[in-house]
Amino acid sequence: MARRPRLKMRLGDLLVHERVITEEQLSQALSAQKTSGRKLGDLLTELGYLTEAQLLEFLSQQLSVPVLDLSERRLSSDTARLVPEVQARRHRALVIEADDDSALVAMSDPADLTAIDALSAILSPRELSLAVVAERQLYDSFDSVYRRTQEIEQYASQLQEESRDESELDLGSMVDENEDDVTVARLLKSIFADAVQIRASDIHLEPDENGLRIRQRVDGQLQENFLDERGIASALVLRLKLMAGLDISEKRLPQDGRFQMNVRNHELDVRLSTLPTQWGEACVMRLLDQSHGLLKLEQTGMPADLITKMRYHMTRPHGMILVTGPTGSGKTTTLYGVLSELNQPHKKIITVEDPVEYRMERISQVQVNSKIGLSFARVLRTTLRQDPDILMVGEMRDQETVEIGLRGAITGHLVLSTLHTNDAVTSAMRLIDMGGAPYLVASALRAVLAQRLVRRICDHCKEIHQPDEQQKMLLNAVVASYPNDAVFHKGRGCNRCNFTGYRGRVGVFELLEINQEMMAALRNSDTQGFAEAAARVPGFQTLAQVGLAYALQGVTSVDEVLTLAAGTPVYEDLAAVADSPELSEQP
Repeated sequence: MARRPRLKMRLGDLLVHERVITEEQLSQALSAQKTSGRKLGDLLTELGYLTEAQLLEFLSQQLSVPVLDLSERRLSSDTARLVPEVQARRHRALVIEADDDSALVAMSDPADLTAIDALSAILSPRELSLAVVAERQLYDSFDSVYRRTQEIEQYASQLQEESRDESELDLGSMVDENEDDVTVARLLKSIFADAVQIRASDIHLEPDENGLRIRQRVDGQLQENFLDERGIASALVLRLKLMAGLDISEKRLPQDGRFQMNVRNHELDVRLSTLPTQWGEACVMRLLDQSHGLLKLEQTGMPADLITKMRYHMTRPHGMILVTGPTGSGKTTTLYGVLSELNQPHKKIITVEDPVEYRMERISQVQVNSKIGLSFARVLRTTLRQDPDILMVGEMRDQETVEIGLRGAITGHLVLSTLHTNDAVTSAMRLIDMGGAPYLVASALRAVLAQRLVRRICDHCKEIHQPDEQQKMLLNAVVASYPNDAVFHKGRGCNRCNFTGYRGRVGVFELLEINQEMMAALRNSDTQGFAEAAARVPGFQTLAQVGLAYALQGVTSVDEVLTLAAGTPVYEDLAAVADSPELSEQP
């Protein structure tokens, strides 16, 4: 049993007695509590009458329990699971340490006697020791320690028992997508729930010689979990194919599909891609959270001055605007943000996409289907006869698509599209390399927006970081000079960021507006002249320079800035020098 710490009097009265708050402040908080039903301590901190740190220290002194900082601790999922997740969240308590005789439990309200009694019963016969922690830290810790890993392993083991080999799969039961009692359905729901909980953008299911590898992409980085059950991969793929309406008999060719599902109150649009591999079919699922809705330009992280310039080009009656970057850089999100602003009753908008990622009212969205000959180029030729004001082309993929898009841009239409290039400067010349006539590119192109997503440093474990000599050399070469007294940061790694040092991502943007000098270079296919003209544009900043500004503000790290610069010729040359033994041996 735990020693039952309790306050000598009610929390509010005690705070007034110790002159931490006034009678009037307590009265206002109690009035708010009657309508909301929330904890008094939460309301007092929310109203600004005292800080959370003051409240924690006060409770610590009055109850004689220590204050813990969970961000500094590596928490064990096995230890935390001594109390089921439902009970832990209900009582706002987390088991930090435990052995056969005792358990240390962190609580946001260690004076809650009902919660203490319930926890004592669950953890019996261990003796409880209590500590007080910030409630926000508790909720962040819940999401990290109560992962679905154990649940996934349990269902995987059960599914392995049910399907010793592929011939024994019960296809009849698996066809019913609403049958929650099917083990494979439960396993998939657990996988999706775990992905949503850790904010994953993609799920990879990869069969291996010895089992199934499940990888989830979080903030651009993959996290891996390996299941020893070899026989479950085919059952999972079969179920996913049924959900996406794909051909379950075809295992030799790649297939693409999509389906929707609700997970933890999140409406997910799942894009499924299958690929036959040596050990079976691999699946990759892109998760699009429809419950958040479309992001506005201000929500993408684009600076205000760039938004102003983009809106100028968006409102022009004709011309082409390109958004460029690698896969997963947020191009589609930006384009949909543009479309949501342009979507007005007096504008006819048609999109040609592969696939249609977000459905929008009033916009005619066309899904490309190469199997029946419905290509980008074929749809574009038809859309130009549909009297559109604005066209959005999912991607400039081939010469025919480029030419039709350029001609549409010079014949009274605003054309939006994406291109896979490293930066804005190379994008215009890429259109010419793809077969676009130089004079058409020069006449049609209005602006190019290049973008990337870089990882944010975790605010909870941010600390000052001094770049080494190699990093300084690369920064000076690819980003130009920066202040000698510049202060950089990195994440030390904590419980909140899963000890990666990063949490979340932010967009980095590079906007190139085409001027007369650049148009002349384009007409002559002068790559060098175009790059030099772009460099002379007042205020133009490269992706690496924008990334450096974020690093100087403490938003991201030097490593992320150098990742932005990777691929530029000067970076590749200097990286080889930086890796030389002579330089690496310098102190």
